[in-house]
Amino acid sequence: MIGSPMVRLETLYRQNKSRATRLGALLAVSILLATIVAAQFVARDPGVRGGTVDAGQPLASLAQTPGASNFFTDGLDRFQEVDTVQRGLGPRFNTNQCAGCHSQPAVGGSSPNASVFPFVGPNPETQVYNLDGAQNTLPPFITPDGPVREARFKFFLNSTGSLSNNADGGVHALFVISGRSDAGTCALKQPDFAHHLALNNVSFRIPTPTFGAGLIENISEETILANMRTNGFAKQSLGISGHPNRDGNDGMISRFGWKAQNKSLEIFSGEAYNVEMGVTNEVFPNERANPDEAQRGGLPAACRLNPTPEDATNLAAAQDSGVPGDASQFAMFMRLLAPPTASLTIPGGATSITSGRQVFAAIGCALCHTPALQTAPSRITPSLSQVNANLYSDLLVHNMGNNLADGVTQGAAGPDEFRTAPLWGIGQRIFFLHDGRTNDLVNAIQQHGGIGSEANGVIHNFNNLTPQQKQNLLNFLRSL
Repeated sequence: MIGSPMVRLETLYRQNKSRATRLGALLAVSILLATIVAAQFVARDPGVRGGTVDAGQPLASLAQTPGASNFFTDGLDRFQEVDTVQRGLGPRFNTNQCAGCHSQPAVGGSSPNASVFPFVGPNPETQVYNLDGAQNTLPPFITPDGPVREARFKFFLNSTGSLSNNADGGVHALFVISGRSDAGTCALKQPDFAHHLALNNVSFRIPTPTFGAGLIENISEETILANMRTNGFAKQSLGISGHPNRDGNDGMISRFGWKAQNKSLEIFSGEAYNVEMGVTNEVFPNERANPDEAQRGGLPAACRLNPTPEDATNLAAAQDSGVPGDASQFAMFMRLLAPPTASLTIPGGATSITSGRQVFAAIGCALCHTPALQTAPSRITPSLSQVNANLYSDLLVHNMGNNLADGVTQGAAGPDEFRTAPLWGIGQRIFFLHDGRTNDLVNAIQQHGGIGSEANGVIHNFNNLTPQQKQNLLNFLRSL
């Protein structure tokens, strides 16, 4: 192309080659090179930041709190225990240990990925589906280098195998214990995922990180509501509203899970133990069938292999008090996990990160991803009491439009609504959004846009940024 920058560069060089002084030519060439570079520059996600793993540690004050360190260590050990059928696994399950889902970048985090961190190993779900002789087929949406996923069905099927009008929304466990050497004569079949995928009836979720969960649990309802009422004009001008999801029993604000469907860490851990691993416990004490199976009368007797709850307080462990069950200790472990630590050791450095933080606020991201909320007084440990939780979330659920809608309603969170995901620790996460559909921050940001999404105004502002402003914003996010 005659008028291309490279042709102009070559012409300019020839014109100045024979001149006595080269300074003017060199300056002109430098300017033209800078113009070419600027024209070609595109903001890119710098990727999972390297260096120190800035998560997975206990709260700083545990050493000052008698017994707290022991609770944390015990909870960490139990979080990594591998369950067998005798220990309660199944009869339907997604994985066999908490750390199988929550391990990136440290125990307690989100989904691992072997292609980024080979030492973590492949997606754990690709390792457990046929363990100990289990006769499972790996669903197509579970891959060695993909995220750990759970599957929910949007609707029940009718007698002809087509979609009914009856909402489902429940987790349908991926695997069964049938064929395992410790499963006896239990003979269950996996759900027909191929059929449900063909009907577009499957919604996915990936694990939420649990770092700093105790701080989130200790933010008062009054603080959440007061923050919801701030910056009203700015939110209205961008089409942002949002509302809390509330517990169906006491009516108080719930805050854990992709739709803020769980109120406390005790409920969060008890539900996950039962739903993800099939282990009955003192919070969820009954053996769980898949939702459609439950409608047909539940599990066959041959698959009820243990007395329930399979996880319970050991009443005989001490004369005066028992040893809490796993679910309680999972909750305590998450409660005592420190929040991730931000870093400046990423491409761009402190200057870019500071500029990116300013852009984050200027275009409206911080109106939902609130940088900090203060916790209430705590009797557990000083690190949870009246401190700023730098979570980058308002803990409300927002309409995210048709692009992210998963077709599942949980409490007051509708089929297109999700909790504002906390961003602390995002610098070392691999997969983004509720279903892990992308590992690229730019794509994750753009996915927030869609018909009806409260984020459309912010996405418009993001798209109007210069490439350097976008890059600064991405560098800031990867610093968290």
